[in-house]
Amino acid sequence: MIERKVATGTATVEAEADGTFVLRVDGSLQSQVDLADPSHLSFEYVRRIGDVLDAFAPRRQAVSVVHIGGAGLTLPRYVATTRPRSRQIVLEPDEDLTEFVRETLPLPKRAGIKVRGVTGRAGIAEIYEDSVDLVIVDAFVHEAVPANLVTLEFALQCTRVLRPGGVIVLNLIDGSAGLAFVRRVAATMLSGVGDGVVLAERKVLRGKGFGNVVLVASPRSVPDLVAPGRRAQPPYDVLPLGELAGKANPLTDSEGFVSPAAPSGTFGR
Repeated sequence: MIERKVATGTATVEAEADGTFVLRVDGSLQSQVDLADPSHLSFEYVRRIGDVLDAFAPRRQAVSVVHIGGAGLTLPRYVATTRPRSRQIVLEPDEDLTEFVRETLPLPKRAGIKVRGVTGRAGIAEIYEDSVDLVIVDAFVHEAVPANLVTLEFALQCTRVLRPGGVIVLNLIDGSAGLAFVRRVAATMLSGVGDGVVLAERKVLRGKGFGNVVLVASPRSVPDLVAPGRRAQPPYDVLPLGELAGKANPLTDSEGFVSPAAPSGTFGR
């Protein structure tokens, strides 16, 4: 195991029996990387995001992606391998962590991945209008999604940078009774971006355990992005974004809310 102090805690990289490498920060799982085959996505929710990418554009077709949250750069590696010559920008404020990852889990040569040491909100404001195919939000601080990455103001910034037909994908966590948080984020995406779908395990949607909830929203129609979720093993449920949102109100910067954190140890394995 390799260990280093970074801005957000103590980062470790450890080899797994299957040849992959796991990145943790303060014991919490951040990424699993297969250096031999970057198209191999180990985490279930990451495979669902990979499915959305594959549904959005065929393999070998270059895309432009902004990733908010870097960690082990698993998804940027996936895009670089499956869609060479893609233009990718990663917004990751922990520059110590990025340096650690580059040293211990080197990126492929000519990967086309540029990492900027800024927060998601600061970085998205610097992206040109109508220049991005996908915005992928997978960012956590102490196992909670930064609140300013799920508000209406942020959603409108994403809409500004998306090309016509572009897609935003958010990885959230919830599992509380009533799913108040993800319902409000769903309402936010409906209002600020457009219609979409939700991919999550049934137990999470029923409020019987914390886990990942992947929201997909786009100004375009997204029925072609629904089918990938049905291939998940174990199966993820697929819901229309509006069904999850119900009568919830969008989140705004002015509320000063705090997004829910998973119970300690939820993402330790």
